[in-house]
Amino acid sequence: MKSLPLLFLGIFFMLAFSFTGIVLTSHVQFGALEQTTESLEADENGNLVMPEGETLYPLIEGGLALQGKEVYISMGCIYCHSQQSRRESFGADVARGWAQRATVPRDYISQSRVLLGTMRTGPDLVNVGGRLQGDGGREWHHKHLYNPQITSKGSNMPPFAFLYKVQAIDGAPSADAVAIPADSPYAPPAGYEIIPTRRAKALVEYLLSLKIDYSLPEAPILD
Repeated sequence: MKSLPLLFLGIFFMLAFSFTGIVLTSHVQFGALEQTTESLEADENGNLVMPEGETLYPLIEGGLALQGKEVYISMGCIYCHSQQSRRESFGADVARGWAQRATVPRDYISQSRVLLGTMRTGPDLVNVGGRLQGDGGREWHHKHLYNPQITSKGSNMPPFAFLYKVQAIDGAPSADAVAIPADSPYAPPAGYEIIPTRRAKALVEYLLSLKIDYSLPEAPILD
């Protein structure tokens, strides 16, 4: 019993040092980061400032894409895909075309929850919206989510067909029907079409919103 106060004191200092090293140090390093323009310019006093009227990065999350982020989390995508591009000395992410530059802490300051990921069973997605853009990218993602074998034969990603509904075509095909070739083994029966649910649409919009297509003063995109 005489050593009990010493034991509690040891536990207290262990927790205090851990908190200081992991939480406070990180906050001091990154807690003051704010949105910024892609580059800085010198003012009349020689101080670096943001040019007026230029877009601030990173952009703020919002809209349907933010709802899609919740779908991304609930579907467990975070367990197979990362969202961080490594420096060239640590990996070939830029060489693979997954991103145009390495990510830095400022890239994540506008996110309410940062999804760095823990492993890469599938490719990194931090810039997937930059690799697959517009309606073409939207169509690809819907096919891939419905059944990855349509777009990526041999993929070990599971299908998410439950995010879609198969319904009879009433007159003309629906505008948002997933265009799977009729000769594909994953195509719906004749007279039927595959329609994305709201969750599927939100998830695809979230994937399309993932872009690192801007420079930061500390991380420029090099030509």
